[in-house]
Amino acid sequence: MSTSGTEETGVPPVGPHAVVSGEALVDIVVPTVGAREEAPGGSPLNVAVGLSRLGIDTLLVTELGDDDNGRLVESHVRSSGVRLHPDAVRVGRTTSTATARLDATGAATYDFDLRWELGHVELPEDADALHVGSAGALLRPGRDVVLDLVEGAARRGALVSYDPNARPALTPDAAQTWLDVQEVAASADLLKMSDEDLAFLAAGHRPHEVAARLLAQRTRLFVMTRGGGGAVAFTSGCAVEVPSVRVGVVDTVGAGDSFMAALVAVALEHGLEDLDERRLSAYLTAAHQVGAITVSRRGADPPRRDELPPGWPNVPRGGM
Repeated sequence: MSTSGTEETGVPPVGPHAVVSGEALVDIVVPTVGAREEAPGGSPLNVAVGLSRLGIDTLLVTELGDDDNGRLVESHVRSSGVRLHPDAVRVGRTTSTATARLDATGAATYDFDLRWELGHVELPEDADALHVGSAGALLRPGRDVVLDLVEGAARRGALVSYDPNARPALTPDAAQTWLDVQEVAASADLLKMSDEDLAFLAAGHRPHEVAARLLAQRTRLFVMTRGGGGAVAFTSGCAVEVPSVRVGVVDTVGAGDSFMAALVAVALEHGLEDLDERRLSAYLTAAHQVGAITVSRRGADPPRRDELPPGWPNVPRGGM
């Protein structure tokens, strides 16, 4: 198995090094019209691919079966320059699946056939960032390994990002899931939730109330997305809201993951210091630009950096 993005992309890794830990699976997409399609997926996998396509050297810590679905996933991440952890492929296991059923608007609902039993993993010494999320940070027993990675990365001063990407079908106890989310969030610098996450995890609480709780700990930036309704970002000093980019929507599969990958890439390049309203707006605009390209084409297919506007992410300097 390759451990370098060079042979897949022809471009040697440069700049920051990121680790993503969480589930990788095969999405079975069932549209309202036409035949079903199968494609690699899983929120953490999508974030890893998004990061790599944006020029971030990325290692994916996950588990796959040694089956056709596992080989499909492996080929997909390699083609985007993502490195797989050497212990990712488990002999005798089957690769997890998620069935995404699309409605008339292209929005997806999911059914899962997923196991998560990640073995012990050490965070690489050169890791500048760790991203975790979705089932990988919530489903036991693998969750315990992910939490150890998160706490270790925080102690080392790496950028830790987290997207709960809650799936009630997998974790139906909202109160317990919210406690688990807060345990991971306590070590996260950057945290994103969708409005659907918020409604499930913290029903009855408004976004600014959740933001205040999270920002009282380690978190420095909390972002809540509203799909096509834009996103709002909170820091301890300010809050901004930025509308989504208007675009023809093919489907929304992987849109939030592309948005998350863009946030992490921008945070790695420009930091989480001096986040005034101008810089926060630029962060959200950059993430919207990435998400807009993803929703304009079928499946979780985030853009490469050369598909984005010149100078992306166009973040102004801080402290001005």
